[in-house]
Amino acid sequence: MPEPFLSYLRVYEPLRAFDGPAGSAVRDALARGPVAAGDAGARDRDNCLRAALGSRLLPADTVDVLVTTSETGDTLVCPLDTRPRAAAALLAFLAEEPPVLRAAVLGRPESVARRDAEVALAEIGEGAAHVVTSAWTVPLPWFSLVDHDARVLSIHGTRRVHWQVPIGTALARAERAEKIVRSGIGDDGPAETLAETASWLARFDRASVVELDYGGLVAFLDDDALRTDTSAELVQDALQALQDGDGDVAQACYEELRDFWGAVAAHRGDG
Repeated sequence: MPEPFLSYLRVYEPLRAFDGPAGSAVRDALARGPVAAGDAGARDRDNCLRAALGSRLLPADTVDVLVTTSETGDTLVCPLDTRPRAAAALLAFLAEEPPVLRAAVLGRPESVARRDAEVALAEIGEGAAHVVTSAWTVPLPWFSLVDHDARVLSIHGTRRVHWQVPIGTALARAERAEKIVRSGIGDDGPAETLAETASWLARFDRASVVELDYGGLVAFLDDDALRTDTSAELVQDALQALQDGDGDVAQACYEELRDFWGAVAAHRGDG
């Protein structure tokens, strides 16, 4: 089964950021062995499928982690937070979908489902989920966090595209991009995404690292497309053009990005 067609924005924190029962679970997961980043999407999916086959709305509370190393050699950990993320999705479903659909999907009293989801979501305490996902595309505002030249491209063996950036740098870039976008094109859409991203990043330890990962979307991009992909550079060029008041250049960058990622998203209808 292919990896889920999701892109990822992840935060890896130092071990000192994890305390209490949640910290013990993270350390236990680290001792068991981390999950490879290329396998993270499949691990999420499999945990949720096992829950569904067992007639549970939410996956079990087993903690899985990804690991990376900081520039100073310290171990940084990204819990997948599969259960609380699934709980957040369930609560959004309960809030947004009509009663008939909710009843058909839940198979149990809505009050029970809501209670279980709230309990699971509370497992991350005062913190935030360490993983944000997007289906069938990479949200263009995410590229404002990274530098094209820092991209890590793997096309042999497990194909992967990702960036890692210190959280302070990512946060500063998000805040700068938000100001430029609000001034250039208004408060909706990308500006809102940038504000939400900055607010999310601000909740983590200052020694953390942020990772942008194409995840399963690489399945729809051949090796040449991956090699020549300049999405991060185009977003930076668009931001500079907006700052300079050059709407034509910004629009041209956007159209190139729209065509590239629109072709990826078009695979949604395959089969």
